[in-house]
Amino acid sequence: MSETNSAPAAAPAGNAPAEVAAPHRYTAAMAADIEARWQDFWDADGTYAAPNPTGDLAGDPAIAELPKKFIMDMFPYPSGAGLHVGHPLGYIATDVFARYHRMTGHNVLHTLGFDAFGLPAEQHAVQTGQHPRVTTEAAMTNMTSQLRRLGLGHDKRRSFATIDPSYYRWTQWIFLQIFNSWYDDEAKKARPIADLVAQFESGERRAPTTRAWSELTPLERSEVLSDYRLAYASDAPVNWCPGLGTVLANEEVTADGRSERGNFPVFKSKLRQWNMRITAYADRLIDDLEPLDWPEAIKLQQRNWIGRSEGARVHFAVDAQGDEAVEPITVFTTRPDTVFGATYMVLAPEHGLVDSILPAAWPEGVKEAWTGGAANPADAVAAYRKQAQTKSDVERQTEHKNKTGVFTGAYALNPVTGARIPIFVADYVLMGYGTGAIMAVPGQDERDWEFAEAFELPIVRTVQPPEGWEGEAFTGQGPAINSANDEISLNGLEVDEAKSRIIAWLVDKGLGEATINFRLRDWLFSRQRYWGEPFPIVYDEDGVAHALPDSMLPLELPEVDDYSPRTFDPDDADTRPETPLSRNADWVDVTLDLGDGPKQYRRETNTMPNWAGSCWYELRYLDPHNDRELVAPDIEQYWMGPREGQPHGGVDLYVGGAEHAVLHLLYARFWSKVLHDLGHIASSEPFHKLYNQGMIQAYVYRDSRGFPVPAAEVEERDGKYFFAGEQVKRELGKMGKSLKNAVTPDEICAEYGADTLRLYEMAMGPLDVSRPWDTRAVVGQYRLLQRLWRNVVDEASGEVTVTDTEPDEDTLRALHKAVDGVRQDLAGMRFNTAIAKITELNNHLTKAPGAVPRPVAESLVLLIAPLAPHIAEELWRRLGHTDSVVHADFPVADPAYVVDETVTCVVQIKGKVKARLEVSPSIADEELERIALGDEKVVAALDGAGIRKVIVRAPKLVNIVTA
Repeated sequence: MSETNSAPAAAPAGNAPAEVAAPHRYTAAMAADIEARWQDFWDADGTYAAPNPTGDLAGDPAIAELPKKFIMDMFPYPSGAGLHVGHPLGYIATDVFARYHRMTGHNVLHTLGFDAFGLPAEQHAVQTGQHPRVTTEAAMTNMTSQLRRLGLGHDKRRSFATIDPSYYRWTQWIFLQIFNSWYDDEAKKARPIADLVAQFESGERRAPTTRAWSELTPLERSEVLSDYRLAYASDAPVNWCPGLGTVLANEEVTADGRSERGNFPVFKSKLRQWNMRITAYADRLIDDLEPLDWPEAIKLQQRNWIGRSEGARVHFAVDAQGDEAVEPITVFTTRPDTVFGATYMVLAPEHGLVDSILPAAWPEGVKEAWTGGAANPADAVAAYRKQAQTKSDVERQTEHKNKTGVFTGAYALNPVTGARIPIFVADYVLMGYGTGAIMAVPGQDERDWEFAEAFELPIVRTVQPPEGWEGEAFTGQGPAINSANDEISLNGLEVDEAKSRIIAWLVDKGLGEATINFRLRDWLFSRQRYWGEPFPIVYDEDGVAHALPDSMLPLELPEVDDYSPRTFDPDDADTRPETPLSRNADWVDVTLDLGDGPKQYRRETNTMPNWAGSCWYELRYLDPHNDRELVAPDIEQYWMGPREGQPHGGVDLYVGGAEHAVLHLLYARFWSKVLHDLGHIASSEPFHKLYNQGMIQAYVYRDSRGFPVPAAEVEERDGKYFFAGEQVKRELGKMGKSLKNAVTPDEICAEYGADTLRLYEMAMGPLDVSRPWDTRAVVGQYRLLQRLWRNVVDEASGEVTVTDTEPDEDTLRALHKAVDGVRQDLAGMRFNTAIAKITELNNHLTKAPGAVPRPVAESLVLLIAPLAPHIAEELWRRLGHTDSVVHADFPVADPAYVVDETVTCVVQIKGKVKARLEVSPSIADEELERIALGDEKVVAALDGAGIRKVIVRAPKLVNIVTA
């Protein structure tokens, strides 16, 4: 606490009628006054400011010697609906954790910004015509007010929103670092694209063209580099939603192939889009998970999403019907040993080779079921593609659904048997995995078996199934069968040996190669929206993309008349996007001097996805006012650099919901690795420790139609529930405005105070477990605070009642056991059990005769300070301290009082308890045996019987075995 700021005035007497008899009782009104005064004081005093070792945030080189703790919450989105009591659960938890570490001598960085770009604000703007910034800033103001009322100890100097141009200038700058870099497979890291160009120019690396680099046009060079850049534009299969007029990410599409917002049909289309080459980092993204302190379930989800699998690429020659050669079809398979059983092939409808293999007419003798009733292969494939466009990836891969497909009219040659096998197009094969083509082995794959049966295709088993197995695919392991030609035989070999042998043979024949494949696809990074970061990219008259220089950043969003992308007939899959930015010709078409004189350029009219701003916000918290560089190196090293136990560096604690287990975390990790490779940061992982808090749930009440009714107006009668006289059904679910069961923190703060709300949310159960909200139970924590207040302050006079007498031994033991337990619980984020220990100590003091000794009262206030900071600050001041409790030293337990003076030892004879002894916790086995055998109850129970064996487990058990 700064000496230049005086303490707030003491709390006034309560005014409610019930408080007349006890004018200084702790009530909701008193809590509100205490909380508001101390919040104002903390703001004015800068109590929560975390200094940097250098820079403009009170830089002090001595700070670098302090232990630090960087604690973060997942970025909140400022909703216009405001907060309900479920939202602050994680924020309160991180605040308690941060406060504990401040009191244990750490320099703690804890702040909160806003992830403020996104579709909800834009949709509101479309409906109302109001600029999305206006509604977003209003929502941020409201949320900031609600969070402030909870007493969260954030360093407000470090807060920002992703919509601030000073912030997204650096988001754009990072995009350009990624755009201007490539992944060097030999060095296993990103390098500047200029290094690659220099290699092409010098001839050190040969460009993948038939002409020398110097002979290529600027457009040709641009196209070559696009195949290397970590951010690149390409024609990519996307989820196109005509009804919304935009491309959607996979997570924005429902399982039945419709948009999550608006429920419009979504189609697979090819559009020119920006992508991030996250696949280049697939191995590192998997390998670097190991030392991270994350829940194993989250690590597993990331590994599964990346999906590393070892196998082979196998090349199938197309049996061309004309003179023109056709490119072979390459498949990736984890079971190349089953290639002898490949009886047909399947290409995804989007596969680039489909059109090139289509013959003009159906071959003779083709089965009618294979043609889809079309006159020729081109018509059949076109009709099938249109049908497949309407299905989501989830729908296409649903197990046991009826398999559909159409014959292309073309055949391939099985590379090991030479057999001519038909090539189909089918939607159960996706371009998003492998090569978008499969060798179908129905004997060993259930989906292939179902397809083969539907289209009457041959089935050849290549793995011996168990005896009696028939009628379905065998997906287990066993010796190879039916797997031999004139040059190689796999018959009798187990899977691993068979795989090794066939891969070596394929490589030798030039028909394949061993490879590792990933499920992970490059990250689609374009949105056809207004409310997002503009790309700092312009195109010249040849269509070559140019990065804007740093001096032109930030590129800010222009004003537009219409915030909505053009929408189309929801069922018209052949439409194409028209973005809000593309309609602002004055902004799109510009004259710029990029270093070679003024020229005409056209701006990129897509915007970045809302993931962009949350990919690097942890770095901005470190150095939020730096307009010269992304982050000062020594500041980043101090807060996030690698250290013992954290080999990749990162935030010390990151708390948020498990729903962000994959995408946000994966994207942020990718950006960190690129920035690390390019030398901009020391950390190569953004978040060292991840903690997923549970969810606060609430009861939902539904009427006979299944519609939610206001939970607050439901009455319970004899175990049944009624709304407006009608019986309703109760179920446990999410809390939210749409379910009419939301309880706002403002309501609870008004009725009980913010400290009570904080305690209740932390006491409900383990932080990582979901739990139901019960407003009626909140009063229990309110009463804890009232008893705490009475143990220090006289409710009639308002005077402090503690004495300067020494506490008795029982009280000392109760105190130090509580201190020891609470320290461990707060450090381990077991806040519910910490509150239980504080309650136990407080109850001990309440029942003890006489006034509370000052050392015990002060320790109790310090113990509860991280959890209930307002009342702790008030009592700390009333106890005579002039410094803030926020930075007071947390109590340390005396080990002599933590260990019980005696423990109870159970003495058993023939397995039955015959005596209980009070002994020292440190008693030796020999001494405990001597005391047990001399105890009069034990002697009487033995009654002269011989002793065969005595088993001693000091200090708690003696087991006597008689002869």
